[in-house]
Amino acid sequence: MQKITIERVTRIEGHARVNIYLDEDGSVADAQVSVTQVRGFEKFVEGRPFYEMPSLTARTCGICPTSHLIAAGKACDQILSVRIPPTAIALRRIMNLGQIIQSHALNFFYLSAPDLLLGMDAPVEKRNIFGLAQKDRQIVQDGIRLRQFGQQVIERLAGKRIHPAWVVPGGVNAPLAPEARETILAEIPEMLGIIRRTLDWYKPGLNQYQEFIRTFANFPSLFLGLVGKDGQLEHYHGRIRIVTPRGSILEDNLDPHDYMNYIGEAVEPWSYLKSPYFKPMGYPDGMYRVGPLARLNIATETGTPLADQELAEFHCLDKGAVLSSFHYHYARLIEILYSIEMIEQLLNDPDILSKNVRATAGVNSLEGVGVSEAPRGTLFHHYKVNEEGLVQWANLIIASGNNNLAMNKGALQVARYYVKADRLQEGMLNRVEAVIRAFDPCLACSTHAVGQMPLVITLHAPDGKVLDTLSRQA
Repeated sequence: MQKITIERVTRIEGHARVNIYLDEDGSVADAQVSVTQVRGFEKFVEGRPFYEMPSLTARTCGICPTSHLIAAGKACDQILSVRIPPTAIALRRIMNLGQIIQSHALNFFYLSAPDLLLGMDAPVEKRNIFGLAQKDRQIVQDGIRLRQFGQQVIERLAGKRIHPAWVVPGGVNAPLAPEARETILAEIPEMLGIIRRTLDWYKPGLNQYQEFIRTFANFPSLFLGLVGKDGQLEHYHGRIRIVTPRGSILEDNLDPHDYMNYIGEAVEPWSYLKSPYFKPMGYPDGMYRVGPLARLNIATETGTPLADQELAEFHCLDKGAVLSSFHYHYARLIEILYSIEMIEQLLNDPDILSKNVRATAGVNSLEGVGVSEAPRGTLFHHYKVNEEGLVQWANLIIASGNNNLAMNKGALQVARYYVKADRLQEGMLNRVEAVIRAFDPCLACSTHAVGQMPLVITLHAPDGKVLDTLSRQA
């Protein structure tokens, strides 16, 4: 059996390789996305006081620390067994929405737009944000500004853009300053203008991407995520809903705290990333997808006027659920729009400046589960502590892990469509990487790249002879 290895997947957050296996006749038999780093936080935190968990687990990642702050904070709230002040919940929501804006902007404008605007076959040295700036400076400026806004929302609430210690068990450790509120509100019209301009540019161009829509992880699967009251789009709180490929509800109103009853976690020998699945359907048939595509598939409405209009158009893309993972890009833009609108709604609440933002208590429960929607999908933090509040056991299901089965199947689908056994073309392999970028996996949970990430691809004959080799520096 021949094997093609993409040694480093580029323009993602973290490290992964792709192994593509070819039959004797040269057709693609299998493809595996191998995450080559170890996330050990479940063990690192054992013996630590539970109140350290938000700040400790935020160090899991420099890209999405806010997501871990939120989920960890909610788990610790349960250990305290207290009622969180409503203003603290609203402030946490705003922080999470700022994280969604900056993270979605990073993926769409920095990591994926070079493929979308310059083309999958553009020269490698041009297929980056600098090449994009030469092609369309406005798009790059808009992406930078949106990401800056999202980061500044976090900073203005929490004092720091990365790893703030603001979310604590029982709420947050400081109220919102009036001047910060006014500054954020003053920037809302500009941000709405940018995201609406981006949607107006992106949507008419969907016709030119039909080949990618058809082949980029386009297959039936379940979709899972949190929904609010009456099925509204939700990122902070709510119940778990699962829908079928036809768009019908398979499970609804599932308690997130009981996730172990309906989510299993499998481990494959070729990857350090776990493969969660829907238990009643078994492994791997219980494959599901999470993240912006899933959230829009399971939501009946967003709850904000402009995003609801976009959601109605999104639902027209397919007869049932929107199945192509290429549409993660479109879904991210809609969630950015929603997040900006919702931040404005929350900041206009008259109680948002209340100084009552934290409830305090000791250990009143020996277990806590915190679930929220990170930019990449549903995030689970589960802790068990002793009577002194020291963590005895922890389990984390990272948002990107929920997509692991679908991401692998997507890489296989693209490889079968594009990979040719008798030759290697860089643009062909870039398409395999691009389907992974569509999921926006955040694999930087335990390691970060230093310097350049090389990509080396080698095509071997059945006898081991090297038939072709490509290499590049990203």
